[in-house]
Amino acid sequence: MSAQPHEFTPEGSLPEKNLRAIRRALVVPQDRDGFDAGLNVVLAEVRASLDLGRLNEFIHTWWLVACDSIKDQQGRRDLYERAARVQEPSDAGRPIPRGDKTWRQLLADRGVER
Repeated sequence: MSAQPHEFTPEGSLPEKNLRAIRRALVVPQDRDGFDAGLNVVLAEVRASLDLGRLNEFIHTWWLVACDSIKDQQGRRDLYERAARVQEPSDAGRPIPRGDKTWRQLLADRGVER
């Protein structure tokens, strides 16, 4: 008998663990774009190394994303919206710090001591 986490109650059936089913389950365009780009990279790696381990890892990782997409489609959309907002300059008019500063220098500028 296998134990399932109590909080995991999928609203729909989980996708099969194959490339076609995983891609079909990805409803957010950013997920599909990431899947397609990643698949191209992984297939090139597999061709060069003849090692399917990397492909198996890719399938497992994207299967988890597909399961999350089925369970919470709006959550996936919200994730990308929040990520886009974080990458935008702040509304306070302060420029985003760039340059050659280290993390320690950036934290020190903000009064954070380590």
